[in-house]
Amino acid sequence: MRINRRASTGVAAVVLALVAAGCGTEDSGGDDGDGGSAAEEQGGFTPPDLPMLDELGENEGTLSVLAWPGYAEDGSTDKSVDWVTPFEEDTGCEVSVKYFGTSDEAVSLMKTGEYDVVSASGDATLRLIAGGDVEPVNMDLIANYADVWPFLKDRLWNTVGDVNYGVPHGYGANLLMYNTEEVSPAPTDWSVVFDGASDHSGAVTAYDSPIYIADAALYLMNTQPDLGIENPYALDEDQLAAAVDVLKAQREHVGEYWSDYLKEIQAFTTGDSVVGTTWQVIVNLAQSEGVPVEAILPETGSTGWSDTWMIGSKTESRNCAYAWLNHIISPEANAAVAEWFGEAPANSKACDLASEGFCDSYHAGDEAYAEGIWYWTTPIEECLDGRTDVQCTTYQDWTTAWTEIKG
Repeated sequence: MRINRRASTGVAAVVLALVAAGCGTEDSGGDDGDGGSAAEEQGGFTPPDLPMLDELGENEGTLSVLAWPGYAEDGSTDKSVDWVTPFEEDTGCEVSVKYFGTSDEAVSLMKTGEYDVVSASGDATLRLIAGGDVEPVNMDLIANYADVWPFLKDRLWNTVGDVNYGVPHGYGANLLMYNTEEVSPAPTDWSVVFDGASDHSGAVTAYDSPIYIADAALYLMNTQPDLGIENPYALDEDQLAAAVDVLKAQREHVGEYWSDYLKEIQAFTTGDSVVGTTWQVIVNLAQSEGVPVEAILPETGSTGWSDTWMIGSKTESRNCAYAWLNHIISPEANAAVAEWFGEAPANSKACDLASEGFCDSYHAGDEAYAEGIWYWTTPIEECLDGRTDVQCTTYQDWTTAWTEIKG
């Protein structure tokens, strides 16, 4: 198994000014039972009027893919890891791949109109939709969409006004990991890295990105309800200040911030870190190397990610693009990507093809588990929790605050 998780979620919030009047209420990981109704609550977000493909035609012969590293493997990294070549052979669409390192980079590249499809995280999808860089997707033309876990469909980061803009690909949670020999009793919530961080001073670790402010906001949402935080990505000035105070206090006890998964494994192996945020793949790899760690998704929830494959609005290879979206969420390809990348697959049938125990390890298809995840979403001026009486802070504000926190 190899993880190629991105090391940064940096974004430019100014681009989100394209969203005229907000992006509505972002909820946590689980479906509310009526995905369409939830999408309609994105008050004022009117995407550009772009056509949707009515029927498939002849494949054009080429496809330009813009992807996170590890999402479009053709055997050049590892001969045994290849889901691009079978697609080319089945469709006649010759694939070229460009990898990007951040959501901001992906948005900029999609604006050039040079790419047919993109794998976008939740901190990029609404920007791409608002900017007219991606087009609505006709799910009736994607046969494998029927097998996607229901709780990943029709979400606020990939659906606007009941119109889908892409297919869910994979998802995961940011977990709380701890050394079982050094942290006792076993933690049950995030207080161990915030108010209780002094108990393990110098050995606390945290994710190195401004988006980590949402983790502090989520903690405050559960511990200080008087602050009125209803969405960890929708913070007014006072709420952001409260989150910053929490993170400044935590900073005194952080041994190191991490973005490279190998460095976090090393830190837990040497004992330099004993508790902090992590990903499931890191837990698995650390345990396989004999490191005494466990990880939990606290009952109070966590942040996380959900990625979507989208089609560029300027593509001249629309049929190949639809063929790719159908292929990449097929049981075979989705299982291969999930294991190589280190995340839960979106296709419910992928688990039948994955290695034994893989989907259980990643809680794939576990809706109750997914309900505890607040997926990464870009903070914008129009409050994502639906408030209209205040302005919320933007990612630029969060970036400035993060610099201040780290000193």
